[in-house]
Amino acid sequence: MNVNDGVCNYEECCDGSDEWAKVGGTKCEDRCKDVGKEWRKQDEQRKRSLGAASKKRRELAAEAEKLSKEVADRIETLQTLIQGDQLKIEGLESQLAEVERQERGRVIKKPEKGGTLGVLVQLARDRIGELRDSVVELRRQRDLGRERVAELEAILSTFKEEYNPNFNDEGVKRAVRSWEDYAAKDKAEIDNPAYDRDLDEIAKPDGESGAIDWSEWERQEDSDVDVLYKFEAYLPPSFRDWLDKKLRNLRIILIENGILAPSRDSGESKDLENARSALKAAQDVIESNQKQLQEHREDLAKDYGADSVFRALKGQCVEKDSGEYTYELCWLTKTTQKSKKGGGYTNMGSFVSFDVITVDEELPPDGKGLGKGEKVALKYENGQHCWNGPNRSSMIILACAEKNELWRIVEEEKCVYRMEAGSPAVCGIDVSNDKQQTKDEL
Repeated sequence: MNVNDGVCNYEECCDGSDEWAKVGGTKCEDRCKDVGKEWRKQDEQRKRSLGAASKKRRELAAEAEKLSKEVADRIETLQTLIQGDQLKIEGLESQLAEVERQERGRVIKKPEKGGTLGVLVQLARDRIGELRDSVVELRRQRDLGRERVAELEAILSTFKEEYNPNFNDEGVKRAVRSWEDYAAKDKAEIDNPAYDRDLDEIAKPDGESGAIDWSEWERQEDSDVDVLYKFEAYLPPSFRDWLDKKLRNLRIILIENGILAPSRDSGESKDLENARSALKAAQDVIESNQKQLQEHREDLAKDYGADSVFRALKGQCVEKDSGEYTYELCWLTKTTQKSKKGGGYTNMGSFVSFDVITVDEELPPDGKGLGKGEKVALKYENGQHCWNGPNRSSMIILACAEKNELWRIVEEEKCVYRMEAGSPAVCGIDVSNDKQQTKDEL
C-alpha cells in the first residue's frame, strides 16, 4: 500500500489514515461506515445466494439419485431379458438343428402318376380348362345381352311409331326424342363372324382333334422311386407314415456316416429359411441388449462427483461471451470455442476426470470468484490440435454459486486454458485429503 502519496486508497484503508501527512493538501475522509454498510449488504446477499445454492444442490443430488436408480433398474431389466433371450436362442438352435437334420435326409416323393412334368401338365390342363369354361360362359352372357337389346329396341321403335304426337305428355315426348337420338347414333359392329370362329375354336375340348393333345405330355417312364411310392400307395395311411419316417431316418444316418451323399435339390426349404431367420433375429436382440447392459454398467461405475451430483448436469451447457470468442462449457462432455467471425467450433477438450486444485485468491464483492482453499476441478483433454503446439486442453475450477455460469477464461499457456465457473453442484463439498464429502456451506 502506498502511504502519503496523495491518493486515498479506500479499498485498503477505509478510514483514510494512509494519507495522514496530507501531502499536497490531500485529506481522506473516513468512509469505513459506508464501506462496512456496503460489505454487510453484499455479505447478506452472498449468504442468501449460498442458501439458495445449497437448496439447489440438494435438488441436483436428488435428481442424480433418481437417474442412478433408473440406470440400476434398467440393468436389472436387461439382465432378465438376456436370460430369457438365451433360453429362446437355445430353443431356436435346437429347432434349426432338427430342421437341418431333416433337410439332409429329405426325400422328394414323385406323384403316383407321371413325374414332375406330369404334375405341371396336369396343372396347366386344369388351368386351361377353367379359362375355356369362363370364355364359354362369357359368350353365353353376351348372346343373352344382345337378345335383350334387340328386344328393347323393337319395343321402343314400335312405341315411336304408334304414339299419339297430339297427346300433350312431356314424359312421352322426351322418351321419343331420346329414342330418336339413340337410333341416329353410329352403332358398333355387333356380329363379327371371324371373332365368333375364333371363339368356337377356343371352346373346343382338348384331345386328339383339339388344340392340345395332353396325352403326349403325360406319357413318362416310371423311375425306381416312382415304383417305390406306387407300392407305398397300397399301404394303410398309418403304416405308410411310419415307413416314410423310418426311410427318412435311415437316409439321415447314412448321410451322417458318409455312406450316402446329401440331397442337392433346388436350395433350402421355407422351413429352413424361417428357422434361420428366427434364430438370427433372436441373436440380434440379445446382442443389442448385451451392448446396452455393458454401457449402463460402465455408466453406473463412472465417477460423477460427490453424491453423483454431476449426473444430473451431464450434457447441459453454459456459455461466456469473451469479446472475439464465445466459450461453451458442457458438463462432463466437452468445452468449445466459437469464433464470432465465423469458422465454426474449436474443440478445447473432452472430459476425462475430476481433480482438486488449491487456489489462493481474494473473493470479489459479488462472490463470483474462487476464493481460497481446495476446489473441485474438471479436466478436459485431447481437444483440437494447436498449430505448432499441443492438443487443446481445459481445466475448469469450480466454486459454489446459485446457478451454473462461466466467470473467467484465461489461456495460461499456448492452447492450455483455465476456466473459472460457478455451480451449485460443488456447494458444501469438502475436498480436503482428496475426498469429496458434503458439508453445510453456511
